Amino acid sequence: MAFESLSDKLQNIFKNLRGKGKLSEADVKTALKEVKMALLEADVNFKVVKQFIKSVEARAVGAEVMNSLTPGQMVIKIVNEEMVSLMGSETTEITLKPQNEITIIMMTGLQGAGKTTTTAKIAGKLKAKGRKPLLVGCDIYRPAAIEQLKINGEKQGVEVFAMGTGHKPVNIVKAALEHAAKNGHNVVIIDTAGRLHIDEDMMNELIEIKENIEIDNTLLVVDAMTGQDAVNVASTFNEKIGIDGVILTKMDGDTRGGAALSVKAVTGKPILYIGMGEKLSDLEQFYPDRMASRILGMGDVLTLIEKAEAVVDEEKAKELEKKFRKAEFGFDDYLEQMQQIKQMGSLEDILSMIPGMGEQLKGAQMPDDKAIGRIEAIIYSMTPEERSNPSILNVSRKNRIAKGAGVDISEVNRLVKQHEQSKKMMKQMSSMMGGKRKGGKKGLFKFPF
Repeated sequence: MAFESLSDKLQNIFKNLRGKGKLSEADVKTALKEVKMALLEADVNFKVVKQFIKSVEARAVGAEVMNSLTPGQMVIKIVNEEMVSLMGSETTEITLKPQNEITIIMMTGLQGAGKTTTTAKIAGKLKAKGRKPLLVGCDIYRPAAIEQLKINGEKQGVEVFAMGTGHKPVNIVKAALEHAAKNGHNVVIIDTAGRLHIDEDMMNELIEIKENIEIDNTLLVVDAMTGQDAVNVASTFNEKIGIDGVILTKMDGDTRGGAALSVKAVTGKPILYIGMGEKLSDLEQFYPDRMASRILGMGDVLTLIEKAEAVVDEEKAKELEKKFRKAEFGFDDYLEQMQQIKQMGSLEDILSMIPGMGEQLKGAQMPDDKAIGRIEAIIYSMTPEERSNPSILNVSRKNRIAKGAGVDISEVNRLVKQHEQSKKMMKQMSSMMGGKRKGGKKGLFKFPF
């Protein structure tokens, strides 16, 4: 999970600060030295770290903090605010022209960063906002890239324009724009060629496109797992061709966090999206405040609610809430909720967005895809009556279910126990997630584990 190591270190530092009733200047400086080391180990740019610590110290070593009733909390608040500022303060969207005009987006990046997949993900996001995108295959050196774009475009329900590998990219783009104008497309997204490293040919190709076509957004896709290299790549692309924003991919992997914390400060360009997985839906809007909150172990309830809203049917949620109140929650409901959560991402990632849950999860065994598959097999081996009324599950029924699912009876017993426990947990989660937020829906989210 992204930032896990950095998050753990920062939380330990802040735990020590909270434990002190009164803070001295030496206490703050000692803590900030540890924060500095944690950030450097997370591969955050050295100059960025130096400026960050300087900014925090200037605010933290003052009468307002030292004389506060909760000085430790005040320091954490300052670190959070400075971290948000470091990553851009405000959320930045892709600039789009009015619906009756064509917005041209050029996707750039090195080979292996996930540019072609991200191009299709962006198209899906814009389609969901009511746009009619056209994807353009301009990687004339890798026929597989054009084929991949076509496959992903089909999955997203977005048309792909390609002329094969025998034409110059700038001419492919010109032809694509004519096609877009004739067929009512109002966004053209160009998937350009990447290389294993930055070279003159690649840059010249991108420059030629920009000199001949009025590009509205030049977006750079970088692999977050490469840390400082990602920031260096972003700097070079910005200097050579000029970029408008960055998309960080592979943020679901073992990312140290350096790229997310450095790229805005080094390049001056905002992070627009972060890629959180291989699925075409795994692209999240980048919110600096939410990311800072995740890094500092404070959770990210707003993103969690948005993920839930995307997969949960409101009418079904209301129906389910009634069942909770009447204690009629059966295994069919359990299965439906489990499948919805699978659409939202890994259970560990989801639970880590709940404030305070990260600490409780340390060392806990999260169910993987195989474990979830076995749970589904057990439920599918039950009769409709058993699913709707788990209280009738006696030993002989459990033995039959275990044989049908190909598991040991202990797994059936464990699932029945989890089901009972989940009822209690869901009542707690229902009260937490059920509150109305601005622009949101009420009572949408329940956990099946």
